[in-house]
Amino acid sequence: MNKKNIEINVENVSKQFKEIVALDNITVRFENARLYGLIGPAGAGKTTLFRIMLGLLNANKGAVFYNTKGNRIPFAEIQEDIAYMPQSQSLYADLSVDEHLDFFRKLYGLNDNDYKKKKKELVKLARLEDFLDRPAGKLSGGMYKKLGLICALLRSPKIMFLDEPTNGVDPISRREFWNLLNDAQNKGIMIVMSTAYMDEAERFSDVVLMEYGRILAIGAPDDLLRQYNSRNFDELFLSRGGVND
Repeated sequence: MNKKNIEINVENVSKQFKEIVALDNITVRFENARLYGLIGPAGAGKTTLFRIMLGLLNANKGAVFYNTKGNRIPFAEIQEDIAYMPQSQSLYADLSVDEHLDFFRKLYGLNDNDYKKKKKELVKLARLEDFLDRPAGKLSGGMYKKLGLICALLRSPKIMFLDEPTNGVDPISRREFWNLLNDAQNKGIMIVMSTAYMDEAERFSDVVLMEYGRILAIGAPDDLLRQYNSRNFDELFLSRGGVND
């Protein structure tokens, strides 16, 4: 099965938890080697959409399809090519940066040559060379998130789902985290990332602006700003009916 040029098609997906509508008839397409931003406040439905795309939740209506060159791929065949970073990281506080990388090397079954090359490249890009012996529990919030990302990148995934990875990260680490994302995209990885930070919107290839389980706007950042005559995404969000907390 040729897994190049993968697309994800979310078609008319709705999800309800008792009286709460988490997703309301969501339709969106994600294409290979692009960096997508699901942007919206808490309760917008971003995490629920991730979980449905990952097969962790069932939609009440609609479906998610993985395709390549017009052919549908069973999720079981693409699952090993997907990396997922949830909001709450599951790194081990007592393991060092180096021990984490070695743990994921064994988990992914990487050979020594591939591992050494990828480790050197990722550690340098994340600026963690001087912290290889530091336990994860003693890293700053930004370093911790970068470690989680490079552990996921070790397996060379084709698709990455990142759930609010820059939340609470200091500005310098946030910039370095974005360097990692841009490098991954340049290598052909599809990245779907959620964030509540409107100021990150213009960094994405495409934006899906969400609130209360609905899509308020979708498209390339510059196109959206022109289309809705907005100076920034805070203004665009409000103009599309978003609520400023």
